[in-house]
Amino acid sequence: AVRDASGPTMTYVDVIESHSAVRFTVARGDRRPLYCTAGGRVLLAEDTEAEVRRYLRGLKPQRFTARTETDKRRIAAAIAEARDAGVAQTVDQAADGAIGTAAVVRDASGLAMGALIVAAPSSRSRDRVRKLAVLVAQEAAAISRSLGYRLPRPPAVR
Repeated sequence: AVRDASGPTMTYVDVIESHSAVRFTVARGDRRPLYCTAGGRVLLAEDTEAEVRRYLRGLKPQRFTARTETDKRRIAAAIAEARDAGVAQTVDQAADGAIGTAAVVRDASGLAMGALIVAAPSSRSRDRVRKLAVLVAQEAAAISRSLGYRLPRPPAVR
């Protein structure tokens, strides 16, 4: 998914469907809000703290499920957590019964091009949340490397 330049949403640009009978689906071109989706939160985590504050000031969050977070302080905390962890996860935020896990995909210059998102039914994924986070972060890093991104090297210890 990529962040929309025209607003507080992201758009799914490619989709690979599960073959399981029970699955969570989105269509290419679907738009979702940033504040309540794993992809949106990880993309917001790329912003400076001042940019996140400006985004939240203009935000009028709506509830999509009984668990959608609408408290701006808690949304800010979730964005900060995504920034620290390098991955974002949501459970029943944008859709009932769905877990989302996302990590940023970077271009050769290090800019966030978009997010790799795995969404699955929460009934099938709750016991694998941590493993999903690791796998999604690893795959987003692999995609970023294939696009020329290289992690900055830490200074040599002497």
